[in-house]
Amino acid sequence: MHDQGQPHGPLAGFTVGVTAARRADELGALLQRRGAAVVHAPALRIVPLADDAELLAATKQLIDHTPDVVVATTAIGFRGWVEAADGWGLGEQLLGRLGGAELLARGPKVKGAIRAAGLNEEWSPASESMAEVLDRLLGEGVAGRRIALQLHGEPLPGFVEALRAGGADVVLVPVYRWMPPEDIAPLDRLLDATVARALDAVTFTSAPAVASLLNRAESRGLLPDLLGALGHDVLAACVGPVTAVPLQAVGVTTVQPERFRLGPLVQLLGTELPGRARTFPAAGRRVEIRGHAVLVDDELRPVPPAGMALMRALSERPGWVVSRSDLLRVLPGSGKDEHAVETAMARLRTALGTPKLIQTVVKRGYRLALDPAADAKYADAQS
Repeated sequence: MHDQGQPHGPLAGFTVGVTAARRADELGALLQRRGAAVVHAPALRIVPLADDAELLAATKQLIDHTPDVVVATTAIGFRGWVEAADGWGLGEQLLGRLGGAELLARGPKVKGAIRAAGLNEEWSPASESMAEVLDRLLGEGVAGRRIALQLHGEPLPGFVEALRAGGADVVLVPVYRWMPPEDIAPLDRLLDATVARALDAVTFTSAPAVASLLNRAESRGLLPDLLGALGHDVLAACVGPVTAVPLQAVGVTTVQPERFRLGPLVQLLGTELPGRARTFPAAGRRVEIRGHAVLVDDELRPVPPAGMALMRALSERPGWVVSRSDLLRVLPGSGKDEHAVETAMARLRTALGTPKLIQTVVKRGYRLALDPAADAKYADAQS
């Protein structure tokens, strides 16, 4: 988190779930640097296929029949393939075949891995998009050409089908396999937190991670609850359109950065989440309600869950009196005693540091102390 006395980050007061297995630490650090609290639960683990018969068979096939084109999709996958081939004593032969093929690299990191192996790429798309790679291949004509495609754990929807429909002989090179996490408990905690709206956003960096979360929710009978949370209160943020496909298939709207990278994904959250926060003038202060904190005149005030539940209920009808019985209903695990509302309200006022933000209306309940001009505006909107 940020130092006391420093300006709060754009994500201060928000909690973000991270489902990534690979580069999760990097994503978590980027989020925390902007003030977010992070809940990490890898939805998958990535298993290298050094002993895998499928990868060995594909490698031998390419050594026996040199490909015309090789498409390298990820740096870690390309390196893993060359290292596995070395382990089988086939490294030199594989590099010889790759050197004789038209080598296409999906992005700059893959180019780096190709050059580190002593090879040179023929071409790389400016957009880092597999769609652009496909357009180039189809534009050149693929009939009768042998095309090797290095996969990285996830299928590429439509890519292989389009090449085969064009008459290409496509050899798939699967370097890694996605598996469920060894310890499912963190994923269950993330699932519970999403359903309970204790998270403000969940980030996804691969389609299989999305599928893994949806499958786990379904097996626990929580899929309708999860889709409800992602549909309304918890933002689903995907690194790119391929990752978003399984969510869109079940009707969940997602946000994605224009550039499919972790940095732009975090920057997008830095504008989207504050943009969803409720802001209003009350008791001469500017109040903004965030995930687990309230900004009072730009000072971040962390609030316990019971207090946030009350604050949200009051902010849904700003300036209007909300009864103790209505507030009791939103308190987590409060039972039937309205005294619980008074206790939670006292703690909320202390946490806010400005007790006058919330007015007690004798025998009726509580209201946010909206400033008079704002009060009139909200009253007009309600009438």
